[in-house]
Amino acid sequence: MIEDLRHDLSHRFDADSVSRTLALVGEKWTLLILREAFFGVRRYGQLARNLGIPRPTLSGRLRTLVDAGLLERVRYATGPDRHEYRLTPAGIDLFPSIVTLMRWGDVHLAGPDGPPTVLRHNACGEIADPYLACRSCGGEIDARNVTPERGAGYVGEGRVSDR
Repeated sequence: MIEDLRHDLSHRFDADSVSRTLALVGEKWTLLILREAFFGVRRYGQLARNLGIPRPTLSGRLRTLVDAGLLERVRYATGPDRHEYRLTPAGIDLFPSIVTLMRWGDVHLAGPDGPPTVLRHNACGEIADPYLACRSCGGEIDARNVTPERGAGYVGEGRVSDR
């Protein structure tokens, strides 16, 4: 599915990773389903209740996430068959993106009482304040201290920032 998506989008967008990722997960319900999965919700009924999502929409989004390899549909009971949805390694890799959206909302949209949900770091027991860091030097990364450059998959002329 992801390979099909990459090929399908190459003629419509600049075929960069942001465009391709947003085409797959950039819809509100999809991101909220992933958030719930990260917080341990696996079953259809609980997803429907927690999100207040119309069931046909939930079914479609779950099917898309399974087809894309972000969730795995696993039977947990028979007679009748019941399934739950578990994050795959590719799905788990989206966790930093969800946390970044959550952090932005906490800073810019939370009310005077603070954020509605916080993340406790299991290793140290403290409330986590996640940030992006360079794997090489450990320094924090933000839009002011990185420069986009051509990667191995770059197609086209000129600088990346000219696109």
